[in-house]
Amino acid sequence: MTTENSLPPDAAGATEPTAAELNPENKIAELEGRLAEMSDAYLRAKAEVENVRRRADEDIAKARKFAVESFAEAMLPVMDSMEAAIATPDAKVETVLEGVHATRRQLASALERNKVVEINPSAGTKFDPHQHQAISVVPAEQDANTVVTVLQKGFLIADRVLRPALVTVAAPK
Repeated sequence: MTTENSLPPDAAGATEPTAAELNPENKIAELEGRLAEMSDAYLRAKAEVENVRRRADEDIAKARKFAVESFAEAMLPVMDSMEAAIATPDAKVETVLEGVHATRRQLASALERNKVVEINPSAGTKFDPHQHQAISVVPAEQDANTVVTVLQKGFLIADRVLRPALVTVAAPK
């Protein structure tokens, strides 16, 4: 005859469940508790994601709104120089011309600080359709498809063409 004590333990070495563990009401209560914990964790994570998304949207809106702030700040001295020139209507032509050159240097410096760079190809430079716009093709004593003259400078902003340079191009011979 075999007694309870002589039964071999199962392979995992577990003991038999207690009466409390077998009670379905305890299992349901335990599962409901876990469900409540998981629901709470889910709602907290969802709220956190919504907060992060809202903050990101606010940051993007601020960035768009104030994107030109540094550029506008760099343009203020140029505006001041132009207003000073207007304020002196009796100035000599030489003085006005000197002021115009100084204002142009201020403007060029402000553009450069804001990564706006001139496209001004020299004669003989190979025509680049990404940076140049050919206005006409003219006969010239240089290689075909090269720049002959620049009619209007172009500009890049952070390596993107803001305005292509308007050029005439040498015709094939």
